[in-house]
Amino acid sequence: MRLSVLALAGSTAVLAAATPAQAGDVVITVTDLRSTKGVVRACMTTRADIFPKCIKDPSAHRAVVSASGKVEIRFSGVKPGNYAIALLHDENDNGKADRAMGMMPKEGYGFSRDAPVKMAPPKFSDAVMAIGEGTARLTIKMRYFL
Repeated sequence: MRLSVLALAGSTAVLAAATPAQAGDVVITVTDLRSTKGVVRACMTTRADIFPKCIKDPSAHRAVVSASGKVEIRFSGVKPGNYAIALLHDENDNGKADRAMGMMPKEGYGFSRDAPVKMAPPKFSDAVMAIGEGTARLTIKMRYFL
């Protein structure tokens, strides 16, 4: 009888190890919007080579929500992995990040891990975070250059 219990315990361990990780949700609360105009565009990607322009990633999670009221963005069905998030407060809802003199952002932006913006957008490595199973909650502060 002892051998069958050990064999069963061994089988159970193998089954548990083979179970794929469960997809979950990522819930983002956006703070410090300077106005309720337009929308907030969000994009979450695993690809360092295209971040923060993750619109080029067909498997990226994307959302567009109204900038009025409490701004919360939810990505569902997120597989565990390493992701970076980019936000744009598209105040005129024209679908792009408007710039002054071709380089300075005129609209708000935000990144996971509050990744710093210096003379260029942050690197993926500055914004990347590990997302596991279940629900991950984070807050991203909107920032404005002008």
